[in-house]
Amino acid sequence: MDITEEEFSEDRGSDKHPGQRTRAKSHIEQAAEASHNRRRRIQNNLFILFRMAAAVNGVALLVIIYFMVKNGLSAITWEFLTQAPTDSMTKGGILPCIVGTLALSLGAIAVALPIGVASAIYLNEYARPGKVLRVVRLGINNLAGVPSVVFGLFGLAFFVTWMQMGVSILAGALTLGVLTLPVIIGSTEEALRSVPDTYREASLGLGGTKWQTIYRVVLPAALPGILTGAILGLSRAAGETAPIMFTAAVFYTPDMPSSIFDEIMALPYHIYVLATAGTNIEATRPSSTGHHWC
Repeated sequence: MDITEEEFSEDRGSDKHPGQRTRAKSHIEQAAEASHNRRRRIQNNLFILFRMAAAVNGVALLVIIYFMVKNGLSAITWEFLTQAPTDSMTKGGILPCIVGTLALSLGAIAVALPIGVASAIYLNEYARPGKVLRVVRLGINNLAGVPSVVFGLFGLAFFVTWMQMGVSILAGALTLGVLTLPVIIGSTEEALRSVPDTYREASLGLGGTKWQTIYRVVLPAALPGILTGAILGLSRAAGETAPIMFTAAVFYTPDMPSSIFDEIMALPYHIYVLATAGTNIEATRPSSTGHHWC
């Protein structure tokens, strides 16, 4: 093969300064290594800071648990958990409060879980992307941040007054269901989006219908995330005070509820009343017999 004079001169020119190319390459490698080492030091320092923060939070949590167990374990007896309050609410147990909290929480989940999962399936699997879908999702996200007292006022106006349910378990459970609905919809949508599209494509390619794909492929894969959302919703419903204050709870009722239209005692509201009434038992004793509040 013949080599022209220009090609020969270019080859000679390219080999004229091999040391400069080697030094330039060495400088680039050193700069890259220095940058990598700097990023690694930053990551190590951040990791140490995060570990220290986690350790501090863990110690604080253990201290809180220790004091709670130390000061409260002596009061947790079988009678305390299985008896009703007696002696002007200064003795006895908290069984009606436990039953009421369970009834309201389970009722709220029974209302919110099917509606929330069905809504999330429609929004993620059937609804067409567009402005309407974005507005609906924005509204759901905004509802998740609405204060619980607003839901309580809504339940008072809609369920208690307009639908004439009165202050009852049903009104409280429906109000808590509306409260937890945005949480369940959001978590279920996230769980459905986490399922790879290849699962759907494989099912459709094998001849499955849209609903068969969702029911037999997508939902089982998203089940852990859906259960997580249900647990989050249940925990929020069990701990809310403002919604049940307006719709379901009373401080004291002598009998256990016999229907969903009865008033009920609940732990969050009971703790709220006791905490705001005062710490002197003798001074607050008349409050439970209808005389006055101190």
